[in-house]
Amino acid sequence: MFSLLLGILYALAPTVCASLSHIQRATVGSELATGSATAYSMNVTNCPGYALGSLQESDIGLTAQLTLAGPTCNAYGLDISYLSIEVTYQSQSTLHVKIYDTANQQFTIPESVIERPAAPTTSYTGSSDLVFNYDAMPFAFWITRRSDPDAMPLFDTRTSSLPPTPIQPFNASDPSTAFDSFSLVFEDQYLQVASALPYGTNIYGLGEVIASSGFRRDIGTDGGVGTIQTHWNRDVADPIDQNMYGSHPIYLEHRYNATTGKASSSGVLLLGAAGSDIFLQTPAGSKVSLIEYRLIGGILDFYFFSGPTDAEVIDQYGSIIGYPMWQPAWGFGFHLCRWGYRNVSDDTENVAQMRAAGIPLEVQWNDIDLYHSYRDFTIDPVTFPGDELRAFIQELFLDIPVVDVGIAVTVNSTDVYDPFTRGVEEDVWIKNPDGSLYMGQVWPGYTVFPDWFSENILSVWTEGLQNWSDMGVEFSGIWLDMNEASSFCSDSCGTGANFSALAPLSVVGIVVPGYPECYNDTIWGPSGNMTINGTSTNSCAPGSTTMAVVEKRGAGAGGQQGVDLNSPPYAIHNAIGSLYRNTLATNATHYGGIAELDVHNLFGLMQGKTTHLAVQSVLPGKRPFLISRSTFPSAGKWTGHWLGDNYSKWQYMYLNIQGVLQFQIYQIPMVGADTCGFNGNTDEELCNRWMQLSAFMPFYRNHNMYDALPQEPYRWPSVANASRIAIAARYSLLPYWYTLFANASTAGFPPVRALFYEFPDEPELFTVDRQWLVGSDILVTPVLTPGATTVDGIFPGRGSVVWRDWYTHAVVNATSGGNTTLDAPIGHINVHIRDNSVLLLHQEPAYTIYETQQGPYALLVSLNAAGTAFGTAYVDDGISFPPGPSRSLTFQAAEGTLTIESMGEFAIQQKLETITVLGVQKPAQVTLDGPVQGWTWDEATEALVVSSVSVDLNGQVTLAWK
Repeated sequence: MFSLLLGILYALAPTVCASLSHIQRATVGSELATGSATAYSMNVTNCPGYALGSLQESDIGLTAQLTLAGPTCNAYGLDISYLSIEVTYQSQSTLHVKIYDTANQQFTIPESVIERPAAPTTSYTGSSDLVFNYDAMPFAFWITRRSDPDAMPLFDTRTSSLPPTPIQPFNASDPSTAFDSFSLVFEDQYLQVASALPYGTNIYGLGEVIASSGFRRDIGTDGGVGTIQTHWNRDVADPIDQNMYGSHPIYLEHRYNATTGKASSSGVLLLGAAGSDIFLQTPAGSKVSLIEYRLIGGILDFYFFSGPTDAEVIDQYGSIIGYPMWQPAWGFGFHLCRWGYRNVSDDTENVAQMRAAGIPLEVQWNDIDLYHSYRDFTIDPVTFPGDELRAFIQELFLDIPVVDVGIAVTVNSTDVYDPFTRGVEEDVWIKNPDGSLYMGQVWPGYTVFPDWFSENILSVWTEGLQNWSDMGVEFSGIWLDMNEASSFCSDSCGTGANFSALAPLSVVGIVVPGYPECYNDTIWGPSGNMTINGTSTNSCAPGSTTMAVVEKRGAGAGGQQGVDLNSPPYAIHNAIGSLYRNTLATNATHYGGIAELDVHNLFGLMQGKTTHLAVQSVLPGKRPFLISRSTFPSAGKWTGHWLGDNYSKWQYMYLNIQGVLQFQIYQIPMVGADTCGFNGNTDEELCNRWMQLSAFMPFYRNHNMYDALPQEPYRWPSVANASRIAIAARYSLLPYWYTLFANASTAGFPPVRALFYEFPDEPELFTVDRQWLVGSDILVTPVLTPGATTVDGIFPGRGSVVWRDWYTHAVVNATSGGNTTLDAPIGHINVHIRDNSVLLLHQEPAYTIYETQQGPYALLVSLNAAGTAFGTAYVDDGISFPPGPSRSLTFQAAEGTLTIESMGEFAIQQKLETITVLGVQKPAQVTLDGPVQGWTWDEATEALVVSSVSVDLNGQVTLAWK
């Protein structure tokens, strides 16, 4: 949050920091470029590569030594002469290749931060589908499939497989976009390795990013210009084609063979925290595409995943970094927040209005308005008195407050702020190189920052949360914001400063500009209504292009003047320039002498992990619910994610989809956008459509900017109606959502899927990111443009799949392999059910998740042309941690019979009341473990409906029709 204001606030930094002398700055770490006696060549052309020797094979892989194969080139650092390589066949489908400095001086992510699997006890060297191949001189390696040894390797670092170098810059204004050599480079401040890829292959992942190319990354073919994906976490309001809140150096390749008409998928993870550039490019005249990694530290720690399906790649990745946390059932409800609920009365009124409008509200959130002087773990005694807040939360049941990352410094001897002083006592704050406290600036003024490597940070963090809860903030979950980490100055600007001279920042008088495309507030005023006095407020001409044009960014830091190329010597393309701008100085020091430069990208992950463990202590026996802005591999074990400070624009509603699809790859499935948009003002039509869209995303929250046009769904009757309809569908589908997330937590399978995951051999689906699948069986086709009353969508399967309307159960007359135009009046989102599916549903969606769960179940069976269907459901109490007793249900239909099998220790109290089977010819007889009288059949939908059956789901049941 607050990214849009950061540019304004950052302008204050020179004034804030002016009190520091140059000598003080050098001491406390604002002078990041310390200089070096070494003259770097700044070019990799003459880098010699490495030679392999001392090879030793074992039952699980091999080890060897790599020695620099010629004179040092010292391109952007000092060449490291001796490396070690370890190759481990981790499983049938996962291969681990680790190249590191033999002296172990380079930073490696500790097991305490990301726990990795132990070495295998079974040998897979002869059976793994992945095979490690190598050349000894110069050293290069390539990964092939045992099942398809003649195919192009999945990863291939041989220079003979890559285009000839040198290759001129693909961005003429940025010399760093040249490829001078593809030799392996391993220096203390610069690492480089490249691999050939099939020409124009399909690459997904490598985020976090909002890519102008869409979910499929631009690889430099088909008119594209290629990609530079920078991994350096930063606080910024949802930019296009730039680095942003999180870093996820994992990609999924969906490789299609046009000759055979078949596709297979694989994945590559480079598990490192160093700042980096990752290039995807196809040089002019090249017959192959390529990926090149450029890192400013660390080691080369690769994991390769064989798939061969997309979902299996994602599962295999999760088996390395950890599967997602178990979600409480209430987390799937509708959440409501805004920056600007100024007091408890605002919260109470908001909840009352939602209830009066009949729009289900599960969780009320509070932003920094809650705080006293913007200080974490406090409440304003006037606007949010503890007793009133406690009473409000206990009546609503669920509340989530925000926790910002900067902890205020006490301004004088009479200032009492226990979280800060306890942290000083326990030595848990990040330091300057001289051992003094590192002090940046955030909302409360000068702040310190938690050192997540500190031995005492968990106890201090837990104490802060427990005390906060005892004050009246009886939270059910926690919202982690600004944890890249964000700072309004770019050094330790509080060191030596007068703390009392810097007041907490103020937002009084803020004016929020901007409305969605096609709404002109200078003509129609600030209401955002779709019609005023019966006249449409849509200002766009019919058929005109309404979305903002998405443009590639410029040269970036690598080609900008004023970027310090000596610290580090290679300047990654951090879109804001210097690595320390709007964040912590890169020589800020963590426990054990760890430099911020090496661990910057881990900050949000480590806060999420610490907070998760702390919440377990504060709320024992209950599943934590966390949403974090900054993430890194394995963050999904501890937290969910929201897509950051987006905009109230139609373009950003569309971009919402690729963001959710990305985070399924990253094993952070509980993800969603700020519905109706955060920055700027929304309008009625956009909010109507977005409330519908988000109802079919995992995390469903409406949130907006301070003093922007209010956008709670009750504000417009049409939005209220659309919300009621969409939320009813969402709550009906809760057992399905819950089962998908149980599968994610136990096996890593993505709950939300791109269409080609399920239909991998249909190339027309490879770029589709305006539709998505919930699981394998629910297809969502939203309206993404203003003024539309129809929407085009593709129905996968090329005519082999029967798709039925969610609302009417009617079969869609779909175009095979192309778009079908669907009616989409305002208030309606198109949702379709795949054949061969069985969905367990809540029959009576209610106001809250708990009330919904107390009602009966329904079963919806969608038969395919062969008359078969299959489905599963997972049921438990939805809250216990660790998960307690559960029950697994299996539904299978064939040859006029539906069987329900039930296994587990959890006792399901609610009955199955209605069974609907679609695709049935009119039966003469229906039995449900005996004759059934209460059934009907509808000719138009071929729907057999068996009602009022009161089936016990704790045992086996058989329904038959003939």
